[in-house]
Amino acid sequence: MHNMSNLQSIFPACHVVFPASADSRRATFYLAAEEYIAQKLPADNYLFSWQLSPTVVIGRNQVVHQEINLDFCQAEGIDVVRRKSGGGAIFADQHNIMWSLVTTACAVEPLFQVYAHEVARSLDSLGAQTEVSGRNDITLKNGGKICGNAFYHLANHSIVHGTMLYDTNPRLMQGALTPDVSKLQSKGVSSVRSRVALLKDVLTLTVTELRSRLSSLMTNRTYELTENDLAGIEKLEEAYNNPAYLYGRITSDVERKAVIPGCGTVALYFKLRGTIIEDVHLTGDFFELADAQKTFHDAFCQVTFTPQNMENAIRNHHPERTIRNLTTEQLLQMLSDFSNLYYKQRLWYCMLHLL
Repeated sequence: MHNMSNLQSIFPACHVVFPASADSRRATFYLAAEEYIAQKLPADNYLFSWQLSPTVVIGRNQVVHQEINLDFCQAEGIDVVRRKSGGGAIFADQHNIMWSLVTTACAVEPLFQVYAHEVARSLDSLGAQTEVSGRNDITLKNGGKICGNAFYHLANHSIVHGTMLYDTNPRLMQGALTPDVSKLQSKGVSSVRSRVALLKDVLTLTVTELRSRLSSLMTNRTYELTENDLAGIEKLEEAYNNPAYLYGRITSDVERKAVIPGCGTVALYFKLRGTIIEDVHLTGDFFELADAQKTFHDAFCQVTFTPQNMENAIRNHHPERTIRNLTTEQLLQMLSDFSNLYYKQRLWYCMLHLL
């Protein structure tokens, strides 16, 4: 049993029911729904669940190109969004259940504990023996992680949202997410694979049945949203879809320098706002055939910083032609090495890595 003295103050919660037209929306819609519920609905504790097509959701303070393989996501049709809570990037698909709890303002740690223990207790009652571990995880007893959670505050409200791992597509998860290996090493594991478990392996319920049963266990009343409510949610959703919000939150400087035979030293300095190249500077002892600074600036500024986009910028603009004896392939190699700093450590990352 998972005992928390103030559990009943939040649970059973009020189940938010969405109109059928709200099914299969993007993650941005459901994240905006959390805000809408906090702002517009009567004071209560609200719980709802949602499912997604393949999606990566990054944390509030993360830089997109450092956390995910954006080229892979674009090629595979994996949506990429940013949430307002902290923590790490997650991968979710139709085999996962996303949960959102909206409460009146309260202290973070007790709320986290109440929520995690209630989810664990409910899973226990369905046959999955669980325990709450770490600062935001639910794991199977003697097994891996099945739920990760994050939180943030709005005016007079607190929001906890979690990802529940029933099953997943390992190829898409592995290809989409690029974890910082130091995080894994700090936890004494060589791969996240050892850290996760699948609820389908310990339950006889389908993911749809599990979602329904858990909602019944954790709520005892309903609030039905209307089409007008959906319009209000869609209005709030617009901010999540702003490219500057997704890609451009944190400024950083990166550089790549090479000594190229017959050309000389070439050094490129990129100023990034999040994952968007905001400025480029060029230094070295090379000989110019044209205005290299302007040409490199024009080629790369406002480009999303991924290997494929960098290659496209080179092949479309050919800035290397402004530098004597610098070839297209040499510049591609120079920037490929630089970009691969973010991708070379790709492991099977966990969709629940909200750490």
